Amino acid sequence: MKIEQLDIPTSVIEFLKIQGYVSLYQPQEKTVKAGLLEGKNILVSAPTASGKTLIAILAIIKNLSEKRGKIVYLSPLKALASEKFNEFKKLTSIDLGKNVKIQISTGDFDVSDRNLGNNDILVLTNEKMDSIIRQGAEWVDEISLVIADEVHLLGDDDRGPTLEIVLTKLKLLPSKPQILALSATVTNADEIADWLECKLVHSEWRPVPLFEGVYDQGIVTMQDNKTFEIKTSIRGPPVDLGLDSLKNGGQAILFAETRARSVALATKASEAVSKILQNEEKEQLAETSQKILDDNEHTDLVKTLAGLIKNGVAFHHAGLNPNCRDVVESEFRNKRIKILASTPTLAAGVNLPARRVVISNVTRYDAKYGANKPISILEYKQLCGRAGRPQYDKYGEAIIVSNSNGEEIFDYYINGTPEPILSKLTGDKALRIHLLSFVSTSPGIKGEDIIDFFSKTLSGSQERKSTMKFHIQISLRYLESEGLVQQKGNRYIATDFGKKTSTLYIDPLTAVLFKKSLEKISTSGHTLGLLHLITSSEDFFPKFSLRNKDYEYIGTLIENHADELIEHISEYDCNRSLLALRAWIDESNEISLSDNYGIESGDMHRMVETSDWLIHALYEIAKLERKDSLLPELDVLRSRILYGIKEELIDLVRIKGIGRIRARLLFKNGIKTTADLASIPVEKLAKMDKIGPVIAENIKTHLKKIR
Repeated sequence: MKIEQLDIPTSVIEFLKIQGYVSLYQPQEKTVKAGLLEGKNILVSAPTASGKTLIAILAIIKNLSEKRGKIVYLSPLKALASEKFNEFKKLTSIDLGKNVKIQISTGDFDVSDRNLGNNDILVLTNEKMDSIIRQGAEWVDEISLVIADEVHLLGDDDRGPTLEIVLTKLKLLPSKPQILALSATVTNADEIADWLECKLVHSEWRPVPLFEGVYDQGIVTMQDNKTFEIKTSIRGPPVDLGLDSLKNGGQAILFAETRARSVALATKASEAVSKILQNEEKEQLAETSQKILDDNEHTDLVKTLAGLIKNGVAFHHAGLNPNCRDVVESEFRNKRIKILASTPTLAAGVNLPARRVVISNVTRYDAKYGANKPISILEYKQLCGRAGRPQYDKYGEAIIVSNSNGEEIFDYYINGTPEPILSKLTGDKALRIHLLSFVSTSPGIKGEDIIDFFSKTLSGSQERKSTMKFHIQISLRYLESEGLVQQKGNRYIATDFGKKTSTLYIDPLTAVLFKKSLEKISTSGHTLGLLHLITSSEDFFPKFSLRNKDYEYIGTLIENHADELIEHISEYDCNRSLLALRAWIDESNEISLSDNYGIESGDMHRMVETSDWLIHALYEIAKLERKDSLLPELDVLRSRILYGIKEELIDLVRIKGIGRIRARLLFKNGIKTTADLASIPVEKLAKMDKIGPVIAENIKTHLKKIR
């Protein structure tokens, strides 16, 4: 089917042609014929890179051209949301008879979110949408199209329950929005489609054919029984397979089971890749390497990355900060980085295909079991999905590295059927969180109506009603015992504490811990105690366990700051994240955090983000509990965490353009407050280290706005 044949405005057809769309792929055509442009609910179950983004664009354009209502695109990840936002932003250039507004929001609910309802297209994470529903935003009733991406993550332990609840609530809206669900190919897609009341469009078609195989003792056996030999070396099979794929302009992603392994694989590939680089590529990569060094503190990890990039290889994992990850992704897309070694998180995130994907190990460490476990077939298929670059490759290859059990791996993963998606909503944590949310937004709801709502979830369609009822009763008893909900007759209402917990978007366990800890505090000056409270809560992430060498240090810290503790604790009650956060607010730099605590900048970035959210939640619960004397201390601590500073710099970092480094330099130069900053001439300010004329002018301009 040609683009011109679609029932969409001419201006849209011209726009799509400019974007390079001429004909529809098979899954796209099937979706259109299933009623996409007539407002039908559709679940598209198709492989990665089969054109699901265009399907979403067509639904958006049709919705906008008919001026139906608001459009919500739901993403499981911030990175994916950002990628789609940039894609959909191009739609604002189309003449549809109105000025189309688009907005992205992926963080916690704040004041700026009150204006979200003024937009036509909203790109949100699943958690953000859930938070907005809890806040009771009126514009939710105006939603006419919901695009839910990566719907197969309904079966994910962490992300699945929130997506399930959000989709349940959205499909029950009085406005009956059109639902377009996009998923990888899954075994029980028909069951998911029935639950969502969608028509199923299933396709195995890919624009780039995928060939899967297993490497065993120097030989790769593909699914069509063809075999080929790989030149082996001391670098090891994953790297040898990656190097083999570079022939004729290919690229490779090597999936490693740990961060350390990803760095090791990239390092092993480095020398060999550097030998095949063109001079122009070497020059460009040298510039990129220098940019990494210029824009980041010189931790060992950053220096290693910069050195590897010069040779046309890189690694990608959560220890890298967003800035480094962006550079790596950009250079890989530009085909200058030839081999990328990554942890599996890349497979679920941004669109980053390669001609060959190598799965170096099919086991992963599972913290719940305390041991390595084989990955699921579904996860393996997700890793495979990165193989084959449209417009660049005629085929894609996914190869598993075997350790002498090649036939078993071949039968299980390549010939195996992905596991069906099963709801994780009835897990203790998920149910108490979403049950409290539902009671909070449905005051006075009857017990049978609670059961009725949860019976409409995916879990409700997969479990017996009696089992669901049993789980709900247990969670309700917990929420009631901790004062989060109250039962009056057969009706339930959330207490003020319960409502606050729900709108703060924290686990009830965290809220109860915060409330009970606040009851024990009568004076200010509890910095270490508050940091311990945050880092030990259910919601804190990432938590790093103590190493043997950390116990003595944290024991001394506890002893020297016993007066700051909320209650007696020992080193066995602490984690390494507490040490890192404490060092961060005392202005430790990234090099020190990496060297002393093994905490990389990407980890610290997420810790700061999580801590900022939890300190805000603690502040709001303290307000609710009338612990007004603690509010100034919590306010100060929040600023210290956000900027990584001692208390004396708080006044300076209020100024845009002054972060922790410039604030400390100014302080050392006798400029300790905004009043001092106002009195210094701009020319003198410009001469200071790390400032200069442009930044000095910007600081002065912003200073006038806040004074």
